[in-house]
Amino acid sequence: MWDFGNQLYGDLILPSPKETFLTLFQMVQDPMVQEEIRTTLYRASMGFGISLSVGTLLGLFAGFFATASMMSRPIVTILVGMPPIAWIVLAMIWFGMGDETVVFTVVVASFPIIFIGSLQGTRTLDGDLKQMADSFNLPWYMKFMDVYFPHIFSYVFPAWVAGLGMSWKIVVMAELLATNDGIGASLAVARSHLDTPTALALVVIMISALMFFEYLVLEPIKREVEQWRE
Repeated sequence: MWDFGNQLYGDLILPSPKETFLTLFQMVQDPMVQEEIRTTLYRASMGFGISLSVGTLLGLFAGFFATASMMSRPIVTILVGMPPIAWIVLAMIWFGMGDETVVFTVVVASFPIIFIGSLQGTRTLDGDLKQMADSFNLPWYMKFMDVYFPHIFSYVFPAWVAGLGMSWKIVVMAELLATNDGIGASLAVARSHLDTPTALALVVIMISALMFFEYLVLEPIKREVEQWRE
């Protein structure tokens, strides 16, 4: 399909797979491109890491306490409803053109996704399971690990994956608009030069990095935690 599109529209619109991957091979050998990739990975990892840790903890807390859940609802609604581009503009005013702007935008975009997943995981715990655990007088850590955690994780993990995808999209968009380095800035340069092979090669790099994080970092955690399903 890709090659057919190339033959139909030409190299300017859609370069061939061969040309794209040759460009990609040359780019990954360039130390400057490697530095751009590392910069983007650092920003995305920082933003996602903050969102994951803070969003999960606050979501669990809000889920266990109805008052906290009600108080957090309007804040989460604002965070979800506000367009990421608006946060980028505000972050550029507050933090300038640098890492802080990109990381902040990633956090505010992915935090509510993870928060809501954690909140729903705790709010939907089966009352019968709670009563059963209480009737056996299980220690609190056994209740959490054997009764609560498997159910909560079934909500939290998809939220992590969704937050990761959001982080990766936002980091590139923020770099394109607010920084002079990173993959997003390289995409802006490729766009200005009408360098479609380089733009497609950068897209391949972004997708590969996202797949690496999801399937080689998060997926092993999921398999380890969900061994009980087997």
